Amino acid sequence: MTTVTIQEAQAQLPDLIHRLNPGEELVITENDRPVAKLVSEKPPLRQRPEPGLCKGMITIVTDDEEHLKDFAEYMP
Repeated sequence: MTTVTIQEAQAQLPDLIHRLNPGEELVITENDRPVAKLVSEKPPLRQRPEPGLCKGMITIVTDDEEHLKDFAEYMP
């Protein structure tokens, strides 16, 4: 936890904010009494999507190779 006076906070607020680590607190005091507290946010945890979320989104209309004739010039 970091403590600064209100005058220091006014003069250096952007720098103080950018130096905070995730979850770290910055207490701002006036006349040696705390008047505000800034808490840096923790980055959200990225969760892996569950398997099967796209189930049913792809539909195979046909199993023949008729549709591949349009791409014949691109095939080896």
